[in-house]
Amino acid sequence: MKKTLGILAAVAALSVVIWMILESREGGYSSHASQPETPAPPQPTGASLTYNFDSDAVGGMPAKFHGARTGKGAESKWVVLADPTAPSKPNVVAQTSTDTTDYRFPLLIADEGSFKDLELSVRFKTVSGEVDRAGGLVFRLKDANNYYIVRANALEDNYRLYHVVGGNRRQFAGANFKVTAGEWHELRVESVGNKIICYYDGAKKIEATDDTFKEAGKVGLWTKADSVTYFDDLRVTAK
Repeated sequence: MKKTLGILAAVAALSVVIWMILESREGGYSSHASQPETPAPPQPTGASLTYNFDSDAVGGMPAKFHGARTGKGAESKWVVLADPTAPSKPNVVAQTSTDTTDYRFPLLIADEGSFKDLELSVRFKTVSGEVDRAGGLVFRLKDANNYYIVRANALEDNYRLYHVVGGNRRQFAGANFKVTAGEWHELRVESVGNKIICYYDGAKKIEATDDTFKEAGKVGLWTKADSVTYFDDLRVTAK
């Protein structure tokens, strides 16, 4: 009997270890305490904000945004620059750090308003990254450790929808398809009530329901680890 109990205890301990490994691979936990967000006014139905970064000074942070980070590693570094492959287009914004910390998620958060039901879109292009080449949209953001995120990854060729709670990331929907690096694509999400629909280049790829975040929150941009990703034409409309 004692031997049986010993075996059961060993199995239970091994299960905990395996669970911890899987957790660290999928999401992990952020020990980084996020700063409280400055409140932004909730936007009425039909209100819309657009950011194309064309009037922002090259080399600096875009106006009406601030940087933040979920997870570990260096603080996020966002900069406005001219896309060298598109000289006719004035400016884009990019996350440019080469920090390879795997559980590091730089955020660029818009400060003008908060949105509950919304349509949110952005054009993005993954440029480089050894750990990740990804870009995403965050919405109903409470702070840097609590928000929804939909992201596309050019190294993994997938599209994933997560909620991040207390810095802990959990996937609850996704799709697998080719995500081409070095080319412009569009991410778009519609969120009304607990229903979330995510599009990639105009095609619906994810439809899910989730009740984690029910209140209005800020919107913004997201990358991971050492991703260098260009973003342009961020648009949000309250629904």
